[in-house]
Amino acid sequence: MSEGNGGALRVGIIGIGQRAEIAEHVGRTDTPARLVAAVDTTEAGRARAAKWFSPDVAVHARVEDAVAAGLDAAIVTTPDDTHAAVTLPLLEAGISVYLEKPMAITLADCDRLLEAAVSSGARLYVGHNMRHSAVVKQMKQLIDAGEIGDVKAVWCRHFVGNGGDYYFKDWHAERARVNSLLLQKASHDIDVIHWLAGRSTKRVTGLGTLTVYGDVTDRRSHDGEVMPEWFSFDNWPPLEQTALNPVIDVEDVSMMLMDLGDGVTASYEQCHFTPDYWRNYTVIGTRGRLENFGDTPGGVIRIWNRRRTWSLEGDIEVPIQGEGEGHEQADFLTMAEFLRHVATGAPTAVSPIAAREAVAAGALAAESLRDGSTPRDIPQLDPALVAHFGG
Repeated sequence: MSEGNGGALRVGIIGIGQRAEIAEHVGRTDTPARLVAAVDTTEAGRARAAKWFSPDVAVHARVEDAVAAGLDAAIVTTPDDTHAAVTLPLLEAGISVYLEKPMAITLADCDRLLEAAVSSGARLYVGHNMRHSAVVKQMKQLIDAGEIGDVKAVWCRHFVGNGGDYYFKDWHAERARVNSLLLQKASHDIDVIHWLAGRSTKRVTGLGTLTVYGDVTDRRSHDGEVMPEWFSFDNWPPLEQTALNPVIDVEDVSMMLMDLGDGVTASYEQCHFTPDYWRNYTVIGTRGRLENFGDTPGGVIRIWNRRRTWSLEGDIEVPIQGEGEGHEQADFLTMAEFLRHVATGAPTAVSPIAAREAVAAGALAAESLRDGSTPRDIPQLDPALVAHFGG
């Protein structure tokens, strides 16, 4: 921890796009910390940093400047394809890193980051904030309490009703920048599926296509802008969207079948042009099943644990806890966990190994769906790496 700063961690934020807002939680958690630097390679990003953050936050144009600033920790929220290139020099300099999910867009880059963290001793944390969302934590608690027996199948349907605005108007629409939305968007849910099932994917098959947004011809660049500047619920229906990204080559419908081993299976479906926006998880065990209706406070988790004909109500109903939309609360808890981990070594809800396994499943599912849905086996990590990060 840095000297001369009241014992507070010196933290920098790298990449001043929409997700950089999570840096606002630095200094608000139970770990003394102060945001001291912001880095963006673009003039627009540096202007946002000067506007969003305190005058005490130094604004830089290069990652090297952040390294030279003597940081204890850095938050990396740059575009997905830059995650490895930005994070490696930070780790090598001994700076602990909060890396926005997905960890990287290739499995090889994930493994390079793990090895760099081991070599330097710096802490690597990947921001899978869904593990801190109330609906996911409550489902995990119900499963661990034995309410549905041993988990045998997990199904997730993701209705990405804001997909046109969130993912098809900037770099997210390009394979070269994200690989697939089975990484950028689905890595959250893949990680949740693994957590609820208590195991990770061993073999995966993908299916998907660009079925709607590729037909929209109204295109323009949004360089220098961030998502709230173009978002509107009035951008509907999907085929009447305007100002989409000039390049669109990621799928807007994607599906995965996952073999998690030992007879446990899972599926994931993602659609970016639904009218509604929420996630539905169904978890089936040896003594029942649970399912969420809504994924924020106001929704419920229902459990069916006796034989019956169709019934919407279920046998047990658990209200989803928390306040507001849930995302802000999960972001705060994630940042608090990261800073505590850097300062004290406290355990975390998600390990870098779990983040790597989410990328592995998503990246190889994308490879599969672009190769006639041929199955892919997940390469296993060196057991020493797994042991270092605690699995």
